[in-house]
Amino acid sequence: MTDLAELTAAQLLDGYRKGEFSPEEATRATLERAERIQPEVNAFVRLLADEALARARESTGRWRRGEPSGLLDGVPVTVKDILLLRGSPTLRGSKTISEQGSWDQDAPSVARLREQGAVFLGKTTTPEFGWKGVTDSPQSGVTRNPYDRTRTAGGSSGGAAAAVALGAGPLALGTDGGGSVRIPAAFCGIFALKPTYGRVPLYPASAFGTLSHVGPMTRDAADAALMLDVIGVPDARDWSALGPPPGSFSASLGEGVRGLRVAYSPTLGGQVAVRPAVAAAVRQAVQGLAGLGAYVEEADPDFADPVDAFHALWFAGAARVTQQLGPRQRELLDPGLRDICRTGARLSALDYLAAVDVRMELGRRMGRFHESYDVLVTPTLPITAFEAGVEVPQGSGLRRWTGWTPFTYPFNMTQQPAATVPVGTDAAGLPVGLQIVAARHRDDLVLRAAHALYEAGIATPVPAGLTTAGS
Repeated sequence: MTDLAELTAAQLLDGYRKGEFSPEEATRATLERAERIQPEVNAFVRLLADEALARARESTGRWRRGEPSGLLDGVPVTVKDILLLRGSPTLRGSKTISEQGSWDQDAPSVARLREQGAVFLGKTTTPEFGWKGVTDSPQSGVTRNPYDRTRTAGGSSGGAAAAVALGAGPLALGTDGGGSVRIPAAFCGIFALKPTYGRVPLYPASAFGTLSHVGPMTRDAADAALMLDVIGVPDARDWSALGPPPGSFSASLGEGVRGLRVAYSPTLGGQVAVRPAVAAAVRQAVQGLAGLGAYVEEADPDFADPVDAFHALWFAGAARVTQQLGPRQRELLDPGLRDICRTGARLSALDYLAAVDVRMELGRRMGRFHESYDVLVTPTLPITAFEAGVEVPQGSGLRRWTGWTPFTYPFNMTQQPAATVPVGTDAAGLPVGLQIVAARHRDDLVLRAAHALYEAGIATPVPAGLTTAGS
């Protein structure tokens, strides 16, 4: 018997088309899964069962008439509680935001999914305002890892990653300002793509400015390409949105990696200490790319760690998002967020512009790098998932989440497309992610390379035995 909660979006659509099962049946299965995993992993801030089933019943009728309304008609999807979803409060993990209000708008990506018939299961957890690389907040508590409940799911799209990994919807919308779809996807053993900045419109604009991207989180690259075909189109509310894509991302998946020029940078030129199990899994996957016909060379992009500049941009954004809060409201904030807001508020305009200069130089260097290489491959993270409920691994000596995410945030600064692909596990059974980065506007290359890894069995999906939080 088919467990509908375990199927990809493509498999669900194929089943609807053949009449093997209905969107209503699939939605019931994913809602039941969401309810079962919620007590243990805390992936959701709100489930929308009645609304989801109503949309699924409408979709079932359309499929029975042979009249599906869009590319994702009847496919269950979740939305990170940073993005607006019509009819549902968007609290952004913060006690400073009231549930009261009309909540009458969809974010652009949500609107495109709605137009294409997707079924919204609920809103997923986020740290407060998406500020850090793990998912816990004063408003919704701690989100835990599907592989080990004592460990973090990562963040800031941690609820989305846990939901996809455990079968509570095959598609999820996340946001990524410094790694926030890639970090939790790597920790939870799923796929995630941070598209080129502007490819997926964002409204309201993020206080973190042009660092913040919207991207798909899925079980494989094919589902992400399908989702990007839906959400990666212009919206007039985002002045920085790109124009229409040159073609279908799904249609170009099968072109493979033969002849692709791949730079493999295991440590960003010795800047990053990577755990041996992570390094070994990523190296083996890179060898697999070479076996598929890619030209692989070990080569490092020419840049120093831009963490100080990233902090200036990030901390200033945090100060901005909390600027209007009074003293009592500030006491409700996550203490770590309160700390970086104080730092951000002390920065001058010249400090900010100096960080922008670093960003522009980093972008220039990566532009030149991609004249020689089509894609850059690195570990997504130097470590696997650590203890839940803390910002940095205990005993690490690190202060901020950026200390253990050196492979992710540089490519938010350059606005490049970057994805994470699961390529194995460590001795504790915790997932390892491989990151693929391409030049701006070459999302197709990232998706092609990732899809090739899945097709060859090099990318390893969530183990079949991991079907509920109690398993």
